[in-house]
Amino acid sequence: MTVRKLLEGIEVLDYQGDMKVSFENLHFDSRMVKKGDVFVAVKGTQVDGHKFIEKAVQQGAVAIVVEDLPEKIENTTIIQVKNSSNALSLMAANLYDHPSKQLKLIGITGTNGKTTTATLLLDLFKNLGFKVGLISTIENKINNEVIPSTHTTPDAIAINSLIAKMVNAGCDYCFMEVSSHAVHQQRVAGLHFEGGVFTNMSHDHLDYHKTFDEYISAKKAFFDGLPKGSFALTNVDDKRGNVMVQNTDAKIKTYALRRSADYKARILDNNLYGLHLMLDGVEFHSRLIGEFNVYNLLSVYGVADLLGISKEEILQHLSILKSAEGRFDYVMNPEKGLTGIVDYAHTPDALQKVLETINQLKPKNAKVITVVGAGGDRDKTKRPKMAKIGALLSETLILTSDNPRSEKPEAILEDMEKGLSEKESSQTLIISDRKQAIKTAVRMAQKGDIILVAGKGHEKYQEIKGEKHPFDDKEILSTLLTMQL
Repeated sequence: MTVRKLLEGIEVLDYQGDMKVSFENLHFDSRMVKKGDVFVAVKGTQVDGHKFIEKAVQQGAVAIVVEDLPEKIENTTIIQVKNSSNALSLMAANLYDHPSKQLKLIGITGTNGKTTTATLLLDLFKNLGFKVGLISTIENKINNEVIPSTHTTPDAIAINSLIAKMVNAGCDYCFMEVSSHAVHQQRVAGLHFEGGVFTNMSHDHLDYHKTFDEYISAKKAFFDGLPKGSFALTNVDDKRGNVMVQNTDAKIKTYALRRSADYKARILDNNLYGLHLMLDGVEFHSRLIGEFNVYNLLSVYGVADLLGISKEEILQHLSILKSAEGRFDYVMNPEKGLTGIVDYAHTPDALQKVLETINQLKPKNAKVITVVGAGGDRDKTKRPKMAKIGALLSETLILTSDNPRSEKPEAILEDMEKGLSEKESSQTLIISDRKQAIKTAVRMAQKGDIILVAGKGHEKYQEIKGEKHPFDDKEILSTLLTMQL
């Protein structure tokens, strides 16, 4: 492929050199550039790729794509574009022959519920006999092949490479989590979405977006970019559900529990063994638990209907699906009468929803013991809110370390404790060691009590000072629940 072919559909402001030159690979990380490659200088949040142009040239790049023209460089083609992040995504789509147009790509965005919705869709369509792909926080999948995940939404080159592999494997559909970071950084530009789903909006990622309005705008931009002929399925029980789709060219469809909508559900029963619903006029049983999962089920049902699957087939296969790993993932010890729940809830809204669900379902006179922390190097404003919610909705709160990253766990816990009143603080335990905190919760629990370990969910590590140490909340909780402590 030539550089000119790679740049199809991209506005070139200026260039110098040979646009007909052929190239080997496309990179935005100068460390990966080899002889014959194209390097894109992206202005990232931490590093400006323009600082590494000379290095890329020295390593043999045949072409450089920039926003700011460097001083004249000999024997290398230089292309100037308005936005190199956007150009990178469009080039990646060109490089892999627009794989997102060769299957049906569905994007799911929102603060909470993205992983569960995407995973349920994957499992539903697999059970329906389709070949499917998944791009998610927990893992990426091509049919049954698991590819480890490092970001909610990978970089533009990785996304297109993954989808191209799905196309080659015969996949009919790909279900993809779309983060606000990915939209803001133009990582999904150039992708063709058959449809988009909005789950909900609450406090998160203000370390990156700075203001809640900026966070909302990033999510909304995904729907603004959906093409004609696609669909936008939105949760209108969320007060920003209609805002998300107000400027979209896509066909708008809605789902809700409380408002008039295209896809409706009513809870008939909700207990620790599952949900009994009236869904789209039909009685329906699900293994999933809690009102928040009703919204996930509704969105999955809506997507499947919009993709042409019959109502009967959807309900038949949806009823046997389990939730994603680390999402209201529970273990029980019937002999001791104890229940442990592991959940990824790492935002105030998610923690509140999980605890409200547990309080609705717990036996009379049973206590809720919550073990929760907050991630380091992330939005600090949610820390006191997380602690406050934990204290209000639990009989016992244990604040502990999450992924402290480069921060001191004690400093994070101090931030969390600021959200507690004097009385709440006196009734809260602070145990920095996460395993010890979980062990303490199990020791304190009496028959009928429910232990919630929140914040890390599916993660199999704890990140401390740049290193990831093995740590699995569910494995630790399961082992301790079965031990005689």
